[in-house]
Amino acid sequence: MTALARPTNGRMIGGVCAALARRFGTSATTMRVIFLVSCLLPGPQFLLYIALWILLPSENKTRTAW
Repeated sequence: MTALARPTNGRMIGGVCAALARRFGTSATTMRVIFLVSCLLPGPQFLLYIALWILLPSENKTRTAW
């Protein structure tokens, strides 16, 4: 598994689904579909997406830190 960081390439809005897909070894499209389907269920999915968008570092910032 790779570090959890929002990629600079392949992001649609914030890169959260692309980061989760890279972390768990699935495609970004699959993760986006899972997120959209989960939005049909009751719960704070949209708020969780925004929180991850704010909390996850961008990939270019994590590369320069090392």
